Amino acid sequence: MARCLAALAVAAAIGMLAALPAQAQNADAGQKAFKQQCGLCHDTAAGKNRVGPSLFGVVGRKAGSVEGFHYSDANKNSGLTWDEATLDKYLADPRGVVPGTTMTYAGVKNDQQRHDIVSYLATLH
Repeated sequence: MARCLAALAVAAAIGMLAALPAQAQNADAGQKAFKQQCGLCHDTAAGKNRVGPSLFGVVGRKAGSVEGFHYSDANKNSGLTWDEATLDKYLADPRGVVPGTTMTYAGVKNDQQRHDIVSYLATLH
């Protein structure tokens, strides 16, 4: 009887977990969010800078290194390399991660939307 109750408890727990909404990153949703949140200032085409630098190939790139873009000293000297974790932190609070940055954007406060944007940026290579 105890084994039966334990098995039922495990099955119920698994069922509850399966019912929770997925929090996986979604590059397609990220592309849409990017266009809404970032697309006015950033392009995703290689070498196409706007108010902000091109974000093509951003994952794995050293901060402040896009040829032809004028970066703030804070960004150039940040010592950051844009991996997914660093991008996530930066997109949440740009001025908190790089004090003195000239990026005036306040950040993406919605965690899922931010994770999706980072997932999308990782596809740009």
